[in-house]
Amino acid sequence: MNKEYVCDFAKKLLQIDSPTGYTKKAIAYVEEEAKRLGYETKRNNKGNLWIYVNGKSNEKTIGLCAHCDTLGLMVRSIKSDGKLALTNLGGPIIPTLDGEYCRIYTRDGNVYTGTILSTSPATHVYKDASTKVRDIDNIEVRIDEVVYAKEDTEKLGIQNGDIVAIDPKVQITESGFIKSRFLDDKISASALMGVLYELKQKNITPSYNLIFMMSTYEEVGHGMAHIPSEISELLAVDMGCIGLDLACTEQQVSICAKDSSGPYDYDFTTHLITLAKENNINFAVDIYPMYGSDVSAARSAGNDVKGALIGPGVHASHGMERTHIDGVMETMKLILAYICA
Repeated sequence: MNKEYVCDFAKKLLQIDSPTGYTKKAIAYVEEEAKRLGYETKRNNKGNLWIYVNGKSNEKTIGLCAHCDTLGLMVRSIKSDGKLALTNLGGPIIPTLDGEYCRIYTRDGNVYTGTILSTSPATHVYKDASTKVRDIDNIEVRIDEVVYAKEDTEKLGIQNGDIVAIDPKVQITESGFIKSRFLDDKISASALMGVLYELKQKNITPSYNLIFMMSTYEEVGHGMAHIPSEISELLAVDMGCIGLDLACTEQQVSICAKDSSGPYDYDFTTHLITLAKENNINFAVDIYPMYGSDVSAARSAGNDVKGALIGPGVHASHGMERTHIDGVMETMKLILAYICA
């Protein structure tokens, strides 16, 4: 499998700002690449992308999904001094945002840069600079424009409801680690694109018809609430969790048996575990106590599907995340084993 292709694709996708609700550029990038590889695509009304792959049999259709929306922020209000008060999009770990660079996207198409800071940002000025709680009510955006009052910021065209995207700070090390915000879930979207690339390069026809899907509202719970009716099995490819009593590492593919929405399909999950063993894939099976996936959304919306969840191990989720290219490759190996079984 082509590590270079996956890393290059991931690096480009990670650098496209796409907080949940503002995903058109990321989806367009994925769609453009899918079409370049020769696949038919479609979007539904809320912007989810479907990529179609013909299989050897029409007996069933399998869905595979990842999400291109990320965590982010939105302007809640403009303060009297021109700085921006915020509300969160999804669940970023707010204390990790103190000191991060960001971009503000206005409704009329302008983009401004800024820095997310504590409201007590200076040791030489504020006694509580080191101890102040970093929560959504105690951080703000300092805009990189000459603004000293609310009216100055308004003249820039910035208003309540504008998107604030956090700089992902993407790095891929020589040792194979991929460091970035929003590996959840752009690294899995990249793994799915790597599988599509592999199918084309090696002229592989999967056993059944496939629909690869990229969702746009996963981080707020309804990404795959609607899926094509012909899908009978849905595999979510999302980040694997690391820490506490979990078994997964960054160099493995994690198979989730249960998350906060309940257990995944027993037979489907068992099948994936068996395939991992038979194909010498480096894997772990884990429980995610504070997690929900696009399979959770699909099932909650009443879709009649068997569902399972896998993904590369990702450390420090919703903060400064990290995985390893080995974990991504193991994830791709399991996907290929599954769709060709």
